[in-house]
Amino acid sequence: MKRALLSLLTLTLAASAQAQQAKELRLGIFPNVTHAAGLVGVNKGLIQKELGSGVKLVVKEFANGSQVNEAFAAGAIDAAYVGPGPAMNAFMRGVPIQVYAGAANAGAVLVGRKDSGIRNVKGLAGKKVAVPTRGSTQDISLRHLLHENGLKASDEGGNVTIVPIDPANMPAAFAGKQVDAALVQEPWGAVMEGQGAKLIVNEKGIWEGGNYTSTVLVVNTKYAAANPENVKDLLRGHLAAINLIKKSNAGAQKAISDQIYAFTGKRPNSAELFKALARTKVTWDINLKTLAEYAQLNKEAGFARAVPDLNKFVNLNVVKSLAK
Repeated sequence: MKRALLSLLTLTLAASAQAQQAKELRLGIFPNVTHAAGLVGVNKGLIQKELGSGVKLVVKEFANGSQVNEAFAAGAIDAAYVGPGPAMNAFMRGVPIQVYAGAANAGAVLVGRKDSGIRNVKGLAGKKVAVPTRGSTQDISLRHLLHENGLKASDEGGNVTIVPIDPANMPAAFAGKQVDAALVQEPWGAVMEGQGAKLIVNEKGIWEGGNYTSTVLVVNTKYAAANPENVKDLLRGHLAAINLIKKSNAGAQKAISDQIYAFTGKRPNSAELFKALARTKVTWDINLKTLAEYAQLNKEAGFARAVPDLNKFVNLNVVKSLAK
């Protein structure tokens, strides 16, 4: 009798846990090559395959980190690919998120409009420079480059005007002469080069020789606590996408191109995507040293009063166990 009751209790608890498990996972992603793992994971169905038929992957497209932070704060998404800058700022404001994996290193360049006369970073003096959004990874990287070259943004008392523009709209902004230069994620730098823009600083010159984390995979900690298996499946799909990208550049290019087109109605050509992927290292790992330095840059740029505790901000335990 006791054994029967115990079995019934076990089944009841299991059914209760299953009932509480979320039936969907809402994932945010940008139409950028720095989000290649997410784009391929979504387009090839790798993430949905790992989640299985019981959990629906709901994909939400964003243009910048500010939009992602708003969505996290509103409880509208459960996970997202995003730059470390916006993620840090949300974390320090108390938004319940944590970095569960890296997604990409480098993958951003500084380009100038072909008729702007800009030849180097010092040439940005008196110019308008586009970044995806205020406080983005690219915004902070740009300000650091300016400081290294004796310049400042106009909101810091200098003469370089920083203009927030969604990356997919930057080629049109260049064509309309709304800005003179842009520090932007791929493939949009390569797209603008294809339209005649000049490469001023490549991905290695932006910061730390290109060995810096530019995109992370962030998860809502409340969702993770309630749905640990869903998070593991998300990370399994993330790793599968990274492996596919490493094994098949052509296959990855097609998946990225198709997904960017689905999001934006704009399709980078194969030459642009090849160049963009060559400038981006897709990886699940995170360079914690450069992440700590980036936190200092974020503070230096005035977007945060302090730096986060990386032991609380980053949790790579699950992805490390799965990557073995």
